[in-house]
Amino acid sequence: MVCPVGRKHVELWAGYALVVLGVVVVAADPVHWAHITLGLLLALGGAGLAAHGHMIKAPVLEISDGEFRYRRGRYIVRVPFHDIGSYYVLPGRIRSLGLCDSTGRPKRFPSLRSRRAARTYLPLTGMTSPAKVESFMAVAGIPPRKRSLTS
Repeated sequence: MVCPVGRKHVELWAGYALVVLGVVVVAADPVHWAHITLGLLLALGGAGLAAHGHMIKAPVLEISDGEFRYRRGRYIVRVPFHDIGSYYVLPGRIRSLGLCDSTGRPKRFPSLRSRRAARTYLPLTGMTSPAKVESFMAVAGIPPRKRSLTS
C-alpha cells in the first residue's frame, strides 16, 4: 500500500487478526505440537506487524511564527508565509499538497528519503480529507491556486 496512514490501519488490523488467529489455532488443539508452533508463529508475526503499524507517523501541517510547516517523521519543511502565494491539492489515491509562489510557479521541495530528485508537492495520505486541508489553509490565510492567479 502506498498511503502511510492506510498502511498503518492495515498493519494494525492484520496484526491483531493474526494474534487472534494464533490464539484460536492453539485453543483448537492445545496438545498437538504443530498447532502450538503454528499458533505461536502467527501470534509473534501478528505482534510484530502491529508493533510496526504503531510506529508509522502521519504527516502534520502546522502554522507557527509566520511560517508554514510540514512534518513527516524526521522530514520537516519550513516555508515563510510571504513565500507562499497559493496552494493546490492533487486528487487521487495518493493525495499531495502543492505550494506555489506569488507568481503561480510550484515550489520545489527536497525528496522525502534523501533521494536526488526534488518534488513540487508534499505527500499527504490517501485518508486525508481535501476539505480538512482546505479548511487548514483557509485558517492560515493561503488561497487556493485557482483564485490566486491573476491574468
